[in-house]
Order: sequence, then C-alpha cells, then structure tokens
Amino acid sequence: MILVLLVCASPVVASYFAYYVVRPEGRRNFGELIDPQRPLPVMDTQSLDGKPGQLTALKNQWLLLSVAGGACDDRCEKNLYFQRQLRESLGREKDRLDRVWLINDQTPVRDVLLPALAAATVLRVPSVEVAQWLEAAPGQRLQDHLYLVDPLGNWMMRFPANMDADTAAKAKRDLDRLLRASGSWDKEGR
Repeated sequence: MILVLLVCASPVVASYFAYYVVRPEGRRNFGELIDPQRPLPVMDTQSLDGKPGQLTALKNQWLLLSVAGGACDDRCEKNLYFQRQLRESLGREKDRLDRVWLINDQTPVRDVLLPALAAATVLRVPSVEVAQWLEAAPGQRLQDHLYLVDPLGNWMMRFPANMDADTAAKAKRDLDRLLRASGSWDKEGR
C-alpha cells in the first residue's frame, strides 16, 4: 500500500522539485525583452511632406521600428528591407503590424528609397529624444537594431543587431507568437 502511494505521489513530488529547485530558465524568444517596458514618449514628429504630429498617435497597432539618419547607409537599407519582409511574411496578420522608420536628422531621404517606403510610416524625430527612449545593446548603435512596440504603446522588444536571413526567420517566429497570443484583444488598424 505504501509502495502504491509512493508511485502515485512521485510525479507530484518531482514536479515540485523541478519547479522550485531546478527552475529551468529556457527562453523561446529570439528578440530581447525590455524590462521594464518603456511607453511611447510624447514626441513631436514630422512626416516627409512636412506635416507635424505626435509619436503617441501610432498607438493601437504593433510597430516594427527602425531608426537611422536620412542618408540611410547599408545597415539602414538592410533594416528597412527586413522590416518589409517580416511584415509581408506574416500573411493575413500583416495588417496588424506597421513598419515605422524614425529619421533622427534633417538629411533628405534619397529618391531611390521612396518607392519601398510607400506603405511605411516615415517620421522625422529629434535624435536626443529617441536616444532617451530607445536603447541599443552594449557595443551597438541605435540604428543597428529593429525595435518592437506593442499596441498599448510600449517598447517591449529589441531584435539583435545586424540582422540577416537566418536571424530574420527567428524574428518572424517571435512576431508570429506575439500576434497569435494577442489575437483575442488586438485588432488590425488604428
């Protein structure tokens, strides 16, 4: 009778041991979660055609952000490309994610980039204020990363610098999981 009791109780005892003593810390996300999350700051913006606005107007939508100057070097072009590819790869969920390029200087955007930016939100923002809100990983520049903002307006994830095709696939898995998990409360569009 005692042997039967021990056999029946052993899974419960093993689960408590595993949870409170071993504590597996495996993580499934590729991007770095930001803790604590940082809300969208009240920041003046200006569209490419000169219309003023506020950064907080972008709330109520998932945002995939890229930050760079208007000259847009090779790293910037790659980030803009991966932004577009990640959004398009989401299929029917793509309307729940907006691509946003925050230009942190007054340099004009090259005409060759404009066709690829037609479906993106491109805003000029003060570089000091962006640097106070977003933060690059140690040893990286602000423009090396893609950043994810949730529909509540919180910066919640930073993807590793220098994304390539392999890391973009991992970032897509993160986006798929987040969109699936938020599907019950988040709807497309603002």
